[in-house]
Amino acid sequence: MKKICFYFQVHSPYVLRRYRFFEIGNDHYYYDDFATEGKIRELAEKSYLPANKIIADLIKTTGGAFKCGFSISGSTIEQLEQYAPEVIDSFRELAETGHVEFLAEPYAHSLSSMYNDKEFELQVKKHSEKIKELFGKKPTAFRNAELIYSDEMAEKISKLGYNTILIEGAKHILGWKSPNYVYGHPYLPKVKLLTRNFPMSNHIPFQFSDTSWSEFPLTADKFTQWIADAPQEEEIFNIWLGYEAFGIIQKDYTGIFEFLKAIPQQAFNRGIGFATPSEAAKATPTATLSAPYPLSWSGEEKDLSPWMGNHLQEEALKKLYSVAERVNMCKEKALKRDWLTIQNTDYFRYMSFKDAWGSTFESPYDAFTNYMNILADFLLRVDSEYPTSIENEELNELLKTINDQEETISELEKTIKSLRKKQTK
Repeated sequence: MKKICFYFQVHSPYVLRRYRFFEIGNDHYYYDDFATEGKIRELAEKSYLPANKIIADLIKTTGGAFKCGFSISGSTIEQLEQYAPEVIDSFRELAETGHVEFLAEPYAHSLSSMYNDKEFELQVKKHSEKIKELFGKKPTAFRNAELIYSDEMAEKISKLGYNTILIEGAKHILGWKSPNYVYGHPYLPKVKLLTRNFPMSNHIPFQFSDTSWSEFPLTADKFTQWIADAPQEEEIFNIWLGYEAFGIIQKDYTGIFEFLKAIPQQAFNRGIGFATPSEAAKATPTATLSAPYPLSWSGEEKDLSPWMGNHLQEEALKKLYSVAERVNMCKEKALKRDWLTIQNTDYFRYMSFKDAWGSTFESPYDAFTNYMNILADFLLRVDSEYPTSIENEELNELLKTINDQEETISELEKTIKSLRKKQTK
């Protein structure tokens, strides 16, 4: 039976304020709260809340036959908790149906997987814990920020306990293969790869209301018929997109919400079902898929150039991750929060010469200058905690000692709790 695997990315970065050179060392607040609140409220009211209501109704009216997955970045969760808590409540209601899956990702929606393995591990664990706290279940499937993936990266992800990994169905790794199958890793037998069908996925956010598109108008009837017409052996159709496609990129008046409402019935009429990512991954892999070089879901090239493609981005990323070990030794909450926030991939994309999607800056150079001013202040704060005069080897030994002490304290606390329980009895 053919199945559609919907997964929606829920992500919006904090808006950075215009931070001037003379503020370095004097003002440690980097965010435009007014713009951030306005942006997340717009997303909540025009996209997240109406779309969540539709999905909740679809799950109810189909008796749970309609299913989907979500990945919500840590920065977005924080903004929703602060400015739109009703959205968190609506996601909880979806979680309680048992027919919606929440995926794991790096908490900061960062490029840490490319720069610092320890930071990547910490962020994935933090995100997983937050998802469990909010929605009652630890994630079992993983998607990296921007669907960044490679064979080597799968090793890191698998070691963290995730053997279902979502990746982009890029032509240069699929070759003649179809994205509509489950694949295996070339040398990690437990790892299963789900590949995004990017042509069909992109029809929804980018072509739905495009009157010049040869297939306009896109209807639920037409969309599901394309799936029905695919070869019978192709059984899983991974339709993954940013959630803002509903109501923001494609406005309400385009009929995008009616399209979403109509999908299940049109699919059922053609004998097509639905699956969450983890359910889809239960199928036996038809073949292995190798990605020797990192790929992403962005642009034509499907590479990392939107975030790491020029000297501005390289300089910013190099300086940012040069202090990863020092930051992770710090206990100051404000510093740790800023550390997670300023790692967001969007800030580096704004520096791109070819694809600065979402940028409000006049040029990549303006985005770079603003970010580097913020980073300069941040580095001063880190240096005041753990000076750069301390050599990395010495720092690593100090970090190991601190971690060992924390583990010892944790074990002693467990022992105390156990003894207290016995004493109570």
